[in-house]
Amino acid sequence: MSSGVRDDLLAAGLAVFDRSGFEGATVAAIRAKARASNGSFFHVFGSKKELAGALFLEVLRHYHAAMLAALDPVPDVQLGIDRLIRAHLDWVVLSRREARYLFEISRNEWGDDIRDAQRAQNARLAEGLERWRAPLVARGDLLPMAPVMFVSQLIGPAQIFCRAFLSGRDRTDPRSEADTLIACAIRALVPAGRANNRDGVAS
Repeated sequence: MSSGVRDDLLAAGLAVFDRSGFEGATVAAIRAKARASNGSFFHVFGSKKELAGALFLEVLRHYHAAMLAALDPVPDVQLGIDRLIRAHLDWVVLSRREARYLFEISRNEWGDDIRDAQRAQNARLAEGLERWRAPLVARGDLLPMAPVMFVSQLIGPAQIFCRAFLSGRDRTDPRSEADTLIACAIRALVPAGRANNRDGVAS
């Protein structure tokens, strides 16, 4: 079975899950959206749950790639914070349906295989962030803290801010508040006295 059929089913699954939720989505609706036969669906995916898990990993990969691209070429500390927050906001706005699926769908559906793959993908993102962060911490350009705390301070506020946009409660583009989110993250992550030159290279 061609990868095109798989991609079509994943795209259709994303659209149907976004419209109907996991419980409300049916294989028939996904097949209809993808214009795929029953045989085609079950040749690629054993169930709706299997498709949902594969879609989750695919969307997660897209999000992580967008975040890691913000660190290439390797930026100084404040430019890195700026790029990472803007990358998160850009991805949420430009991939809104994927973002809703990634951040809002219940994880209770996933089996151990999906959870293991998710952990592996998360570890690759964490490694990429640490390659950038660790030397900056060692130089005193970033405050020392556990990696999970760093990510929570960096992306957490932006993610909370995006929830109303993703749910449709607020139509305001969250990128309009990027400067404020970046300034707050710099205050939380950069030692006092190191954060006064936004455009300079960290010493």
